[in-house]
Amino acid sequence: MLQFPDPHKELIDRFSKNSKIAGAVFIVLGLVGILFPVFMSVTSALFFGWLLLFTGFMAGMHTWTTARDDWMGWLKTFVLIVTGSLILVNPVPGVVALGIIFAVYFMFDAFSSTALAFQMRPAPMWWVILINGIISFALAIIFLVDWPMSSMVLVGLLVGISLFIDGIALLVISSSAKKL
Repeated sequence: MLQFPDPHKELIDRFSKNSKIAGAVFIVLGLVGILFPVFMSVTSALFFGWLLLFTGFMAGMHTWTTARDDWMGWLKTFVLIVTGSLILVNPVPGVVALGIIFAVYFMFDAFSSTALAFQMRPAPMWWVILINGIISFALAIIFLVDWPMSSMVLVGLLVGISLFIDGIALLVISSSAKKL
């Protein structure tokens, strides 16, 4: 009897191998962020600055090739390039800005999660969403209490924790993909 190879096996093997590598890298980066949060905060701001700078150049190229007389396109390009450059030259204000952005995000997440939890209240496990809202509210308050100084530690710490958890998730997914 002729047996055909499983076309998904190679894809799953590649996915599993790459997920292990990425997971290990994320865990190491996450530990760096947890152990050295100020370093990770500055690194995050620099990454964001490079992202803005690259986006500004891409917006400029787009404006140049599509509508050279579009002053709004050039304004957007200018704002992105200047903002990215300022963050790259002095990343501390970028870290402070990321801190307030995180605080606002957590506040919105707290209100939306709490509202969703009370809408789902008779459903089982509705309280998990409520706990998420309470934790998000607490994180927002933690950011705001000592802002802007808390940003130097909290931004890097949260990025580090997030990378660490992402790395663990990738390792778990990698091992479960092999079982498929």
